[in-house]
Amino acid sequence: MFRRTRRRIIFSIMGSLSLLFVITLSVILFASSRQMQRENLEKLERYSDRYLLESQKNGMNLPGSGNPGSDNRIPPEPMRDGNTPPAPMKDGPVPEDSPDYQLSVFYSVAFSKDNKVLEVENKDNGIYEEEDLVSLARDVLGKDRRSGKTGELVYLVSKRPGYTLVAFLDNTMANNSMQVLIRNYVIVGVIAMFLLFAIAFLLARRIVRPLEQNDRKQKQFISDASHELKTPVSVIGANTEMLFREIGENEWLSNIRYENERMSTLLRQLLDLSRAESASVPMEKIDLSHIVAGDTLVLESLAFDQGKMIRSDIEENIHITGNRTQMEQLVSVLLDNAIRHSSGKDIEITLKRHGHSAIICVSNEGEEIPPGKTDHLFDRFYRLDEVRNSEDNHYGLGLSIAKAVVQNHKGNIAVSFREGKVVFTVTLPAV
Repeated sequence: MFRRTRRRIIFSIMGSLSLLFVITLSVILFASSRQMQRENLEKLERYSDRYLLESQKNGMNLPGSGNPGSDNRIPPEPMRDGNTPPAPMKDGPVPEDSPDYQLSVFYSVAFSKDNKVLEVENKDNGIYEEEDLVSLARDVLGKDRRSGKTGELVYLVSKRPGYTLVAFLDNTMANNSMQVLIRNYVIVGVIAMFLLFAIAFLLARRIVRPLEQNDRKQKQFISDASHELKTPVSVIGANTEMLFREIGENEWLSNIRYENERMSTLLRQLLDLSRAESASVPMEKIDLSHIVAGDTLVLESLAFDQGKMIRSDIEENIHITGNRTQMEQLVSVLLDNAIRHSSGKDIEITLKRHGHSAIICVSNEGEEIPPGKTDHLFDRFYRLDEVRNSEDNHYGLGLSIAKAVVQNHKGNIAVSFREGKVVFTVTLPAV
C-alpha cells in the first residue's frame, strides 16, 4: 500500500515537473521562432528597399516599365569636377546596419511584368545555382504569398515599379543555432529530471515514513491486544461452562456465553489478519490446485446447507511459492464471502494458468457494488450494509485478510461485476 503511495507521490512530482518543462520549452521555441521570423522579415525588407537593378543604376528604362524614369529613382547629383558619383552597392553596408545584417546571405530574382527573368543576384559564396533560385522564385510567385519559408530560405515578394522582386535570406545558420539551443536545453532538462527524480524519491520516502510507522504501530497494537485478550476471554468461557454445570441453564449465563463466543471469533479474525499482514511467514513451493480443490470440497457442505451449490473448474498442476496455511485461508474467505452474499444458487470457482500467473476467480450472483464502495471493500471492518450487524460473527475482516494474504504473496486481488455476477479475481505469480 505504501509502496503504491510512494509511486503516486513520485509520479505526481515528476508529472508536474515534466509538464512544466514541456511548457517552458514550447514557450521558448515559440518566442524564439517568432522573433527569428520578425528579424528575418526586417532584414528582407531592408534588403528589398535598397535593391536596384543594373539598368536602374545606369539610368536605363526597364522593359515594360513605361516612361523613362518610371523607377522613381532620384538621379545622383554631379560632383564638383563634373563627374557622376558611383552608384551605391545594392546591399552595401550603411552605418546603421548591424553586424547580423552585414553577415547575412541574400539572394534575389527580379521578374518583369511579363514574368521574364531580369536579373539574378547570387552571392559568390552561395550554395544555390541561378537555375535553382529562378525555380524557387517561380514556385514562390505561384503561392501568391508575400512572405514565407521554403527549405532553408526565407523569402519576401516585393512589387517594384516595372518589376517584381523575390528576395531570399539564407537561414541555415539561424536554424543550426536553434537546433543547438534545443539540443542543449533537452540535454540539460533530462539531466535535471534525473536529479529531480532522485529528490522526489527521497521526498516521497520522507513523506510516507510517518504513515508507515503509524500503520506498523497500529498493526502491532492489534496483534498485541488480541493476544492479551485471548487469555481473559478463555477464562471467561471456562468459568461460564463451570457455572452452567453448577446451576444449570440461566438466561444471564447464556448471554455471557453468547457474547464471549462473539468476542472469541473477533479475536481469532484479528489474529488471522495480523498473521496475514506479516511478511515473515515461511514460503515454499506448494500445489495451489490441490489446495483450492480441497478447500472447495470442505465448503460444499456449508453451501449445501444454505441451498446453494459450488461449481468448480480447477486446472491441475499449478504451483506457486507461498504459505499453505495462508492460501487455504484465502480460498476459504473468498468462498465463504460468496456463499453469504450470493442471491442465487450457483457459486463458481475457477483456477487457471495464464502465462506466468495463476488466476483464481470466485463469482456469485448479486447486485452490482457501487463504485464508491468498491474502493473500500478490502478495508478493515468495512461492510456494505450501512447498519453494522455482526450477529453472524462476521466483522468485515475477511476481505482484509484476503488482500493481506495476496499482497504478502506479491499478487493482486480485484473485484468486478460482469453479467449479473460479482467476481473476485486473484492473480498470483506461478512457478
